[in-house]
Amino acid sequence: MTELKFEDLLEAGCHFGHLKRKWNPKMAPYIFKEHNGIHVIDLQKTIAKADEAAAALKQIAKSGKKVLFVATKKQAKDVVAEMVKTVDMPFVTERWPGGMLTNFTTIRKAVKKMNSLDQMMHDKDFNNISKRERLQVQRERAKLDKNLGSIADLTRLPSALFVIDINKEHIAVAEARRLNIPTFALVDTNCNPDLIDFPIPANDDASKSISAIVKYMVEAIQEGLNERMLDKENNTEEEHAEEVAEGNEENKGEQAEEGRARRPRRKANTTTPKE
Repeated sequence: MTELKFEDLLEAGCHFGHLKRKWNPKMAPYIFKEHNGIHVIDLQKTIAKADEAAAALKQIAKSGKKVLFVATKKQAKDVVAEMVKTVDMPFVTERWPGGMLTNFTTIRKAVKKMNSLDQMMHDKDFNNISKRERLQVQRERAKLDKNLGSIADLTRLPSALFVIDINKEHIAVAEARRLNIPTFALVDTNCNPDLIDFPIPANDDASKSISAIVKYMVEAIQEGLNERMLDKENNTEEEHAEEVAEGNEENKGEQAEEGRARRPRRKANTTTPKE
């Protein structure tokens, strides 16, 4: 995992906050200064908080759990979708379906419906129905795929939520808090960091800033997945070595039994001693 550098964050514009009149007073610890009526974020604290969040995400990935990324704003959706796909994590970039976490069973039903439509479309009898009915099925399938396609493989609630712009995604944050799901997020100077378990103070409006932070988080997740795979391989090798050792012990036991069976028995001494 590459180190998060101050110069890279500065170049990406992570330090730019909102206008002073739009700030949230709870962001005061993360603000370096005010310049021309705009708050400037302290990038040293950004690095510290990003390292803390990356370490937590790495452990979540290493344990085999899922992190759900939420980024529906225009500047973030394409960046997040492209990066998160590389680590096979679920993401929501179109619209947050209300109740996705608190009413997860209903969302799963919608995913099952999408899968059943897939089966219908691949059935040989699909072309036998009317053109109008085919179009209706295809439109419904496209709509479901747009909203739920990236979470089709999410069979259980995610173990963490990573959010871009918690003000815009306030419903997702509220649902995660209600279910005690750990939350990670970029928090700008107009946000309340107390709502997030692992806040990362940074500009959440610029695509370069979002890309810099998300890339660092994705690399941490990838490192966790690599360590998980390595642990599995080591465990498999240890189990194989144990099986070989047990097999060798069994073979030694069998050979010893065969040796005892082949050994000639001593004849009993029937001669009487001389007087």
